Amino acid sequence: MIAVRFRRRMPDKGARALLAGPGAVPDATPPGFTGAAEETSSWHDASGRRLICAGLGRVPSARMVREAAGRAVSLAHGESRLAIDARALPPALAAEAAVGAVLRAWRFSGAPPPREDDPEPPPPLLRRIDIVVTGKREARAVWDALRPGVEGTLFARELVTEPANRLTPRRFARRLRALERHGVTVEVLGRKALREAGFGALLAVARGSAEPPCVVVLRWKGRLEVPPVAFVGKGITFDTGGVCLKPAERMWEMRADMAGAAACAGAMLALALRQSPAPAVAVLGLAENMIGAEAQRPSDVVRTVDGTTVEVVDTDAEGRLVLADCLAWTLRRFAPRAVIDLATLTGSIVVALGHHRAGLFATDTALAAQIAAAGEAVDEPVWPMPMGGGYTQALESPIADLRNCSPERRQPDACHAATFLKHFVGDAKWAHLDIAGVEAREEDEPLGPRGATGFGARLLDRLVSLRFETEEV
Repeated sequence: MIAVRFRRRMPDKGARALLAGPGAVPDATPPGFTGAAEETSSWHDASGRRLICAGLGRVPSARMVREAAGRAVSLAHGESRLAIDARALPPALAAEAAVGAVLRAWRFSGAPPPREDDPEPPPPLLRRIDIVVTGKREARAVWDALRPGVEGTLFARELVTEPANRLTPRRFARRLRALERHGVTVEVLGRKALREAGFGALLAVARGSAEPPCVVVLRWKGRLEVPPVAFVGKGITFDTGGVCLKPAERMWEMRADMAGAAACAGAMLALALRQSPAPAVAVLGLAENMIGAEAQRPSDVVRTVDGTTVEVVDTDAEGRLVLADCLAWTLRRFAPRAVIDLATLTGSIVVALGHHRAGLFATDTALAAQIAAAGEAVDEPVWPMPMGGGYTQALESPIADLRNCSPERRQPDACHAATFLKHFVGDAKWAHLDIAGVEAREEDEPLGPRGATGFGARLLDRLVSLRFETEEV
């Protein structure tokens, strides 16, 4: 991660950026700059140093500060060092500037190195950010609390960006072994263990692939003598749709169908880095949904961990099959205080909410409210969606306990998928986040470049801090 330093004075080296709002704009800013929210300006002084102004608006919130710092970073393209003047802000808000700056400055570590025969060498990457503040110690303390969530988000982005041939289920599991150095226990269940445990739905999804599936269990012990909060992540490392083949257009994006599992892993890293007192477990179902001689077919019936039989209507509705097994197994093994699953599950949630919010389905009102509050606090907003009721009828099957989706097209599939998953959690406190549409950006934005967002890692970390770090819930 980019180095962040808090200082009381402006350093002599590197570009300079000023975060300012109306009424706090110094004379050194360019003519016409007012400090309005989303306003930016960039120019060079007589010495050639780049100077940047980013507006905060009249009453800057934490989000406004994060986004202003992100805009400043985007204008500092080609600089290796940037100093952000946040002395007009209280120390806690100045620390939020570091969050926005680091999130925007991230670049995928696996990008190819520059070629020697390039006519022009690429500009240097930003390596260091200095945040100039009035209360250095106070700002640093707030940043120390926020930084783990940022690191978890960047870890998730790295995983989501990896090509599918470099992040197969087994390689994904190996990458997660790196969390052991932070105190996270990593357990990997291979095909034999999954068969013995009854993961019939997950194994059916993986049948068409030469790559074996696995389930990775990440555990953070914490200090509280209470059951863990559980995260369950969909980890389809590539999704062709199976026999119900997806269109070729934009199928390359299906390498990101494991973004839910990546977010859960990022959240576990954040909890470990900040030494959260709350015990937590993440159960990640990793598999490929491919076409092959052994691939499951529409009309197949599979049996899940809890004994439920499921008629497979559409092999491209595979994520809910993986989650069904993982949810039932998680509840049976860990009896968690609450369970939250994340998945790029349906295209219909994108139709409903676009690329702005994740869909939230929950059985517990208090848990849903805390998730919504956590999402708003960290720029990962959600929106409540319905399930159950009439949606249940669409999943009735003449040859099994239920179908994995409705046979009718143009249906509210996100609601059907959540209703399907609800069958496997019983009376547990449970929430499902459908993050399709928010796991990647179509273009550069203040809080990140185009590509993977890491959505969910900071949300889950904030949720734990809000709700699960005491013995009472």
